[in-house]
Amino acid sequence: MSALAEVKKDWGKVQNFVNGEWVDSTTKNWLDVKNPATTGTIAKVPLSTKDEMNAAIEAAQEAWWAWRETPPVSRARLMFNLKHIMEREFENVARIISQEQGKTIDDARGETRRCVENIEVASSVTTLQMGYNLEDGAAANIDEEVIISPLGVFGAVCPFNFPGMVPFWFWPYAVATGNTFIVKPSEQVPLTTQYMFKMIEEAGFPPGVVNLVNGREDAVNALFEHKNVRGISFVGSTPVAKWIYKRAGETGKRVQAQGGAKNSLVVMPDAVMDKTVNNMLASFYGCAGQRCLAGSNLIGVGDVAEPLLKKFVEASKKLKVGYGLDESSNMGPVISEAAKKKVLGYIDLGVKEGAKLLLDGRNIKVPGYEKGYFVGPTVFDDVTPDMKIAKEEIFGPVVSFLRMKNLDEAIEFIHSSPFGNAASIYTQNGKWARDFRYRTQCGNIGINVGIVAAMAYFPFAGAKDSFFGSLHGQGQDAVSFYTDRKVVITRWF
Repeated sequence: MSALAEVKKDWGKVQNFVNGEWVDSTTKNWLDVKNPATTGTIAKVPLSTKDEMNAAIEAAQEAWWAWRETPPVSRARLMFNLKHIMEREFENVARIISQEQGKTIDDARGETRRCVENIEVASSVTTLQMGYNLEDGAAANIDEEVIISPLGVFGAVCPFNFPGMVPFWFWPYAVATGNTFIVKPSEQVPLTTQYMFKMIEEAGFPPGVVNLVNGREDAVNALFEHKNVRGISFVGSTPVAKWIYKRAGETGKRVQAQGGAKNSLVVMPDAVMDKTVNNMLASFYGCAGQRCLAGSNLIGVGDVAEPLLKKFVEASKKLKVGYGLDESSNMGPVISEAAKKKVLGYIDLGVKEGAKLLLDGRNIKVPGYEKGYFVGPTVFDDVTPDMKIAKEEIFGPVVSFLRMKNLDEAIEFIHSSPFGNAASIYTQNGKWARDFRYRTQCGNIGINVGIVAAMAYFPFAGAKDSFFGSLHGQGQDAVSFYTDRKVVITRWF
């Protein structure tokens, strides 16, 4: 099947969007943006300077007072405008995600739908931001109330794996509640965000309310160093999340920092086998394994291990790897040459550690895309808990199969990990399901679900080395992060 048409083949130089205007960066440092399936350069992205980020922060601060005074219903109306524009541009957004990030068009369409859903939830700001009160709450004739107020300027430092969805976890809630915002996308995937900002501009948001600055270390440091930035939202690796958390403490800013993961999927002897295997494939191989909710360790409990492994390997072999814009592809490439080398290094390491390589994705060839950053589905057997491939985040389509005697042993193994993002169990037994949900110390728990992705009106959780900060993104928790509570006590004489 031929690939779908790209929105553009050459995007030229990526711009920043500051104070309602598209501006060229003055930096001398530019990076190539590559299509990971073809490895061809599709754009140039600037590594913007601290001065350029500071200009965006100052514009956002200048815009804040007027935006704060804008009635919530008026803010919600702009969200509705954007929602309609995004529906119109839905397919274009999905195709851009596939082109620059590599995921299949089905995955990209799912991500785009999540963007729209966050806008829909944020448009409910008139309900989400209501305070509360109590007559005679402090004493007789003294009433007490809580007013939820915006704080000022916020920023987000976003990852490469979800160029559309992750920024929409953050900025809509901050802006809907009366704050102003700066998005710093990953320098590897700036095109989705740029296209989104064309829609934000069309929707009619006032100048300075939502800003876009491309870059890397200098841009991020400027966010932390500027006194007018009230908080930072981040998604990325655990080492960077720890650094973000530390810098936020040093500079007195609110922070929510989502880190890495090493998620385990536990299959019990009573699992419905065919449905279980089909469900798990998307968890392990969706987005080429490059998401914080991806399955990494597959645990077969008791007698289920052998039939489970056989069916899983057979199903993995049938997956078609190819360009994401080819609608027949089941899995696309990883994001870059460096990412491919890292994943291949872990496969080599697994062999050295003594694991048995049942399915080897190292030498896969994709016709027409021979230079692409492809790694095929990879499955290891005979993996033991002490092996690095069972403990460290690989961030690629590599599955480590482990055998456990019972549920207690599986939960103990999950708890031995420094990560605590997600874990799932496949069972029809209510006791096993409840025990797993009750005892497993992870932020997201799945029962017969391999991708534990919260809807926009729920928070996205995380635990241990998978999350650092005070609150999580999305929904009511996001509103709490981007606003403050003012307590007002009134005496009536």
